[in-house]
Amino acid sequence: MKKVAIIQEAPCVLDKKATIQKAVEIVHSVSEKGAELIVFPEAFIPGYPAWIWRLRPGADWGVSEALHTRLLQNSVDMSSDDLKPLLEAAKQRAVTLVCGLNERDNANSQSTIYNTAITIDPQGKIVNHHRKLMPTNPERMVWGFGDGHGLNVIATPVGKIASLICWENYMPLARYALYSQGVEIYIAPTYDSGEAWIGTMQHIAREGKCWVLCCGVALQRKDLPEDFPDLDRLYPADEDWINPGDSLIVSPNGEIMAGPMSKEKGYLLLDIDVAKAASSKRALDVAGHYSRPDVFKLEVDKSRQSPVSFKNQS
Repeated sequence: MKKVAIIQEAPCVLDKKATIQKAVEIVHSVSEKGAELIVFPEAFIPGYPAWIWRLRPGADWGVSEALHTRLLQNSVDMSSDDLKPLLEAAKQRAVTLVCGLNERDNANSQSTIYNTAITIDPQGKIVNHHRKLMPTNPERMVWGFGDGHGLNVIATPVGKIASLICWENYMPLARYALYSQGVEIYIAPTYDSGEAWIGTMQHIAREGKCWVLCCGVALQRKDLPEDFPDLDRLYPADEDWINPGDSLIVSPNGEIMAGPMSKEKGYLLLDIDVAKAASSKRALDVAGHYSRPDVFKLEVDKSRQSPVSFKNQS
């Protein structure tokens, strides 16, 4: 049995350093309770840009500009030491972490933000770096398109893990890319919630015959900074919950084992039998004996995409 923890807490919105420090404190606290795998929500550092679903296209240009500037300034540069405290916490506690964050591109323009999920091993090393393939609707005004570079299943002390972010989980070929690599613990950090989404998590568990750990964003009005632009119009004073979370853990047969955790903050902590991800495939193995490679084949490009390449001049 392996003990896993899903963290359903709000970040320190638009404050990178404070959010990372909060994550470090959570890692220490939850690992003391035996957690070996700890999962944080989508875009946890420094918060999911929930305001994009309320801004008026064109009319709210100034507010959009102000919020985007703050988000860019507080996004993580993967070439810097931004994440050093979190890496050190993982190493000190010998735990595996999966954390969502806003990533500031450091390779090309240095001004594009990606919706990223990283995996940190118990030695404090980043062993997977996945950028969300397809931002959804207004998310495209915030995040760039990711690529297949992070579509990997990683062997960890808790089992073979992989992550898809929010509506990437609706992409059948992205899911299949993970099933085909033998994923045992399928991690879905997300802003989505509700009955339809919970049903999707159960479907994925049944389809892939894997454990599904869904980590939702729990956000209340009180979590927003006091100087949030146009706060009272976007989030009236009588509003409480902006997003309910709905984190849950689903077994390989689609049974909900913990959660959904709705309109509350804290964590889900559960011992799971990882071996069930293999034994449950006896009747259905969509990337194994239930596949038809003579009829269907999937090709995945895992290269990191770039708009430019330079050649040395003689």
